[in-house]
Amino acid sequence: MLHIPPEFQSVISAFSVAFRSRVWAKGQLLLLGAICCPGSRTICNLLRTVGLASERGFHKYHRFLSTDKWSCLQLSLILLRLLVDAFISQDEPLVFGIDESIERRWGAKIKKRGIYRDAVRSSASHFVKCSGLRWMCLMLLTELPWLNSASWALPVLTALCPSERYWEERPQPRAHKTLMDWAGQIVVWLARYAKPLGRPVFLTGDGTYATYELMGRARDYGIGLIARMRLDARLFHFPPPPVKGKRGRKPKIGKRMLRMDKRVTDKRIKWTQVVFDEWYGQTRKTMLITSGTAIWSRNAHQFVPMRWVLVVDPEGKLDPVLLGCTDLCASAVDVVRFFVRRWRVEVTFAEVRRHLGVETQRQWSYLAIERSTPLLMGLKSVVCLLAASVFQAGNMSMAAPAWYRKKHFTFSDALTAVRQQIWASSNFSTSPPGRKVDYLKAKVRHLQYLLGRAVA
Repeated sequence: MLHIPPEFQSVISAFSVAFRSRVWAKGQLLLLGAICCPGSRTICNLLRTVGLASERGFHKYHRFLSTDKWSCLQLSLILLRLLVDAFISQDEPLVFGIDESIERRWGAKIKKRGIYRDAVRSSASHFVKCSGLRWMCLMLLTELPWLNSASWALPVLTALCPSERYWEERPQPRAHKTLMDWAGQIVVWLARYAKPLGRPVFLTGDGTYATYELMGRARDYGIGLIARMRLDARLFHFPPPPVKGKRGRKPKIGKRMLRMDKRVTDKRIKWTQVVFDEWYGQTRKTMLITSGTAIWSRNAHQFVPMRWVLVVDPEGKLDPVLLGCTDLCASAVDVVRFFVRRWRVEVTFAEVRRHLGVETQRQWSYLAIERSTPLLMGLKSVVCLLAASVFQAGNMSMAAPAWYRKKHFTFSDALTAVRQQIWASSNFSTSPPGRKVDYLKAKVRHLQYLLGRAVA
């Protein structure tokens, strides 16, 4: 049976405070199985992986997801603190990314599923729908020790967002909870648990999160929300200082600013050329930026002060992009840098499907569904925490075959290093050195390599 290596105990034991002793014993075995399992992440496959295929009390491991009492929110808080302590220095800000993903699932007993637009298979001219569960995921965007200048997205918190039909068909119907309602709760969670860590907090999202309500809430809680905005957004100057002795109501906004799509071609605008070390799929990219502060307003009751940044490609290959940030003190370069990191969120969604078995679960009870996917999403962050100790010991290698040029470590390399460390920690009997023993050891190492490189 597989065991936890001693060098991994400090990371894994940090989660023990969220469980009772009996539940924690089951959780450790299932965690090892989820890391080393080469196929779908069902409970039965996890038991086979750790060597408990003959366990007659297998039903108690199914209860870990369906009935045992423990909190995913508490695990998310522990995971956040571990990631910040391991990968982020004291003077660096905390940059998070937020996005949704559809877990394709069918079944009459899965009440919280809905019919959504499939963003992967759809295009501008082709609309594809799919049945599944919609998840909103919060990820920490940070650099890792084995990366040169790039950053990875490490899942911290995952929330299930049911469809509108689910709220209407409940025995006691209630108002539909929109995506922005869930995003607002995540903003409050960040303000409650991330800000006390003593660092500035930024949250990046696509154009879906550029709403008056969400950006206003982020500003109220001191979170720097960075989102992509429309080029024709209604931006106004700040009101002029009040005139002494003038009667009447004080203005809340100033004059309307020049629209950003016209500002792109205006020759009076001064641009700053900036070279970014990390860009979408590239190492370095030169862009032109200009920025300022404004008030985003739609009517007499909605006002959001923000810093806007207009980004233009000097080569003309990319469309102009307008970014808005609720932190007025943030620099324009940092706003663009933090937003560019967001593309790693989509990469993480693909990696957890390929390597960690997301969308291969078979649970159908309410609690098991709400727990299984967040655990598998957070498993990537746990693997990176474990891989950090392996990398510091010099035991992480980059798989680079002759037909594929590989320059950077990937998540498959980190997962392989952790798997091989778990397999190597098993207690094998040793024999005196010799040609036959060396041959057998080579066979065992090759078997460990195949097990470590196995993907779902």
